[in-house]
Amino acid sequence: MDGLTAVQARISEIQTRFTPQIQSASKGWASAAAAAGLTRTTSAPGISATAAAGTASETAVVAEATKHLGTPYLWGGTDPSKGLDCSGLVQVVFGKLGIDLPRTSSQQATSGTAVASLGEARPGDLVFFDNSSSRAGIDHVGIYIGAGKMIAAPQAGEVVKVQDVGSPTAIRRVLPTAPPFAASVAASSSGSGGIGGVPYANLFTSAAGRHGVDAALLAAVASKESNFDPSAVSPSGAQGLMQFMPATARGLGVSPLDPASAVDGAARYLKDLTGQFGSTELALAAYNAGPGTVSRHGGIPPYPETQNYVRDVMNKAESYR
Repeated sequence: MDGLTAVQARISEIQTRFTPQIQSASKGWASAAAAAGLTRTTSAPGISATAAAGTASETAVVAEATKHLGTPYLWGGTDPSKGLDCSGLVQVVFGKLGIDLPRTSSQQATSGTAVASLGEARPGDLVFFDNSSSRAGIDHVGIYIGAGKMIAAPQAGEVVKVQDVGSPTAIRRVLPTAPPFAASVAASSSGSGGIGGVPYANLFTSAAGRHGVDAALLAAVASKESNFDPSAVSPSGAQGLMQFMPATARGLGVSPLDPASAVDGAARYLKDLTGQFGSTELALAAYNAGPGTVSRHGGIPPYPETQNYVRDVMNKAESYR
């Protein structure tokens, strides 16, 4: 089961477990997920193959939001174990992904950049509403998931659920802009050489600059680990572009299915491993087999997988320089 299928299985479980309102939203969510690019299909009406592919950041937002389906509405709520209001839901979801947003919906409506219309909205965008006739201004927010649907905490007596968006007052994009996977792969095959010719080159370059590691090495690790697929999930459970195991990702504070977070975490991790073991080759061996394994063997472990991994990544990095 890959990461996207696991997300949808979790949604189904929650929808069955909680209220009839959520159960009735299941059909709408399924079509919304397909149109938003959260399934492998690209045949949803009006959605191009590139658009349907989505980005991992978008996928990560929707996946995080679905964890809270069924959570009771609580005015002023920011603790999912007790309840959430609309802006509390948004703040919790994006906070988990390393994006700090203001507390209230009116403040959140000033974050990021404007999206002109619902037709141009992407999964993960924020949709805002002015629902109060007694006072002007934004007073409600939801997380767009595609196909005219959003996840929101509606009002007292209800729960976090999937709803029709309707006509939002404003739409804002707070996710960092990154090319969809399909577009990135197309760019990588266009014939340009070096680091500039690989998917997510900007992420490798910026992370390398922040943490003092080789951008070509980061790109080579991504190539070997996932073939630049940010939604990849291995049989052992490693996730994302840089194939972090969940425990390692938690320790580093990484969202493995978010390319920006994954690349930054990999740069930090490789820098630490290089400092610990004293060479790039040993750092790569530890990335593949674990630091404890390298320590026990006093060098690259005598495992064909790890030895091939180190050789392949070093050769690939050299080709990117």
